[in-house]
Amino acid sequence: MRNDLRSAPKEGVDTHGRQSLPDWVLGRNASVRRIAQHAERVAEVHCTCLISGETGTGKEVWASLIHSHSTRAIRPFVPVNCAALTPSLAESQLFGHEKGAFTGAAGSSLGVFRAAEGGVVFLDEIGEMPLELQPKLLRVLQQREVTPVGASHPVRVDVQVIAATNRDLEKEVLEGRFREDLYYRLNMVELRVPPLRQRTEDIPEFVEFFSRQFAVRYGRQVWQPDAEIMRSFCEFGWPGNIRQLSQVIEQSYVLDCAPSLPEPPARREAASSLPFLNLDRLRNESIRQALHVTRGHKGRAARLLGVHPNTLTRLLSRFSVPPYLPEPPAD
Repeated sequence: MRNDLRSAPKEGVDTHGRQSLPDWVLGRNASVRRIAQHAERVAEVHCTCLISGETGTGKEVWASLIHSHSTRAIRPFVPVNCAALTPSLAESQLFGHEKGAFTGAAGSSLGVFRAAEGGVVFLDEIGEMPLELQPKLLRVLQQREVTPVGASHPVRVDVQVIAATNRDLEKEVLEGRFREDLYYRLNMVELRVPPLRQRTEDIPEFVEFFSRQFAVRYGRQVWQPDAEIMRSFCEFGWPGNIRQLSQVIEQSYVLDCAPSLPEPPARREAASSLPFLNLDRLRNESIRQALHVTRGHKGRAARLLGVHPNTLTRLLSRFSVPPYLPEPPAD
């Protein structure tokens, strides 16, 4: 019987030879346990899946979990960062090419999808995929075939596609940056991974796991936090989520000292600029920049600033704001 994702054993290999993931991936959070139920079903039926969540929440870990707990575990897991695809070569990188298909194509290439035959293709940052490639990806999902660059006939492929994004794809669709049909095809099952600040009950388990992991890596004793330090860890907002927590713990083992919470960037910037802060100057500069960006359109400038147009008019008459002047044409 296939291993249940909701009660995954400690990190290792199960009796069927498939990789298992540690308990800290799941934790005690109820919403994460529900995600595990859905992930288990995705692993079972090999359907397309969309994993959404903030940066650093572990979306690739969930994709790997689905792969390792399915019958595709013995076949490749191929991650692709869509934001890092070379625009001029993206089609070839994904779908392959024939020899001589373009300048420099001295040989043929399988591409990502054929290289992952029988396994899983993980498309990270799917919201960054160029619009011109999206219909070709849709064809892969609908027809289960790819057409390599320079080929005259499509090639059948058997892959499971798991995509991930930290963007609001519904908004991207409404604004014309993402195809609606592709969004619905990818979103057959959506796993919404919560940020770490919404699963604080799992932080002690994360701290323990990372402490043991990095103690082994750097040859240190395992750090045992006291109750006060753990409470501060649980109360910290963790804007970088699990990735940031991992980095804080690892840094403490590299420097051989107790972990310390990072100061939020906004607070650092405010503190560093406080002696030179001039509110009137900041307000005037914000208004000037908004007018510059909107080429003098007061209505759009007001929306950028988050104020009513009448409020912007009053501010313009009250404060000394340089008027919008178009930049001279370049020589």
